Amino acid sequence: MNVAKSGYRVFSANSSAACTELAKKITERLGVELGKSVVFQESNSETRVDVKESVRGQTIFIIQTIPRDVNTAIMELLVMAYALKTSCAKNIIGVIPYFPYSKQCKMRKRGSIVCKLLASMLAKAGLTHIITMDLHQKEIQGFFSFPVDNLRASPFLIQYIQEEIPDYRNAIIVAKSPAAAKRAQSYAERLRLGLAVIHGEAQCSESDMADGRHSPPCVRNTTGHTGLELPLMMAKEKPPITVVGDVGGRIAIIVDDIVDDVGDFVAAAEILKERGAYKIYIMATHGLLSADAPRLIEESAIDEVVVTNTVPHEVQKLQCPKIKTVDVSMILAEAIRRIHNGESMAYLFRNITVDD
Repeated sequence: MNVAKSGYRVFSANSSAACTELAKKITERLGVELGKSVVFQESNSETRVDVKESVRGQTIFIIQTIPRDVNTAIMELLVMAYALKTSCAKNIIGVIPYFPYSKQCKMRKRGSIVCKLLASMLAKAGLTHIITMDLHQKEIQGFFSFPVDNLRASPFLIQYIQEEIPDYRNAIIVAKSPAAAKRAQSYAERLRLGLAVIHGEAQCSESDMADGRHSPPCVRNTTGHTGLELPLMMAKEKPPITVVGDVGGRIAIIVDDIVDDVGDFVAAAEILKERGAYKIYIMATHGLLSADAPRLIEESAIDEVVVTNTVPHEVQKLQCPKIKTVDVSMILAEAIRRIHNGESMAYLFRNITVDD
């Protein structure tokens, strides 16, 4: 495809080799060249973007993968989008395979919904559309004032299971917590496999810290008023950890959307081994693999961790050979092509359930 006549450009919002790898794969599939731009940090750590070609009247796609320095990546995206907006680009579409701060999409005590804040910042910077993949909560799409295409990685992960896991017919799909049961059920139904769910105290991820909200109401010594008498709420207590479903003599495949702090996955693998599973796989879309994740995986009962290339993790793969990568540049490139040509996106969601 001739770039000059294509009517759109594809830029990378990060100039580092690890982050431009996915952008290069996408542009190769589209048959276009990666747009000429430079993104760098000044000596005072400020982000600077220089666009080296005209984008006037063009539809621009900005590909931004999120490395370990999340906040810098966000600033790169915002500055790049604003630079293109002030350069009279017609449409600015963000391709953000892993959307950062997606776990902070609910109000937690006196916290804030940071994901909503980020959505507002992207709109203000000039983005008019977003392509992402497997949002942590699908309701996040409601935070945006412009269209959001939330693609799915499940077809690629299911294909990996069918082609790369020997005797996968003897496998069972496992949800590491009841919250992940719907996703696991979707995988199990399409693979025609059984389902197991891990439930118990080891899955507790939120601490009920005393922050003043449990304080009793103030009772004033006023005549004729005895104070508030609220019904007592029973404290939440999880039962001892248990596995609902038979995993004995089976291959256990744990599915989730994000592998970040692998402590829960390592604990789940130990329980599954105790229950008789002879191989344990982890399948997830986004491999953040923070902190000591590679070492913990290498020392654990987990046989393989399979993630997509939505997040750069080449360093972690060098540290742990159990980590495998599935390429999803094909579906991202096809989404870009369809949006530019004004074609329906429905084909990319065929046979995709709401619970994926």
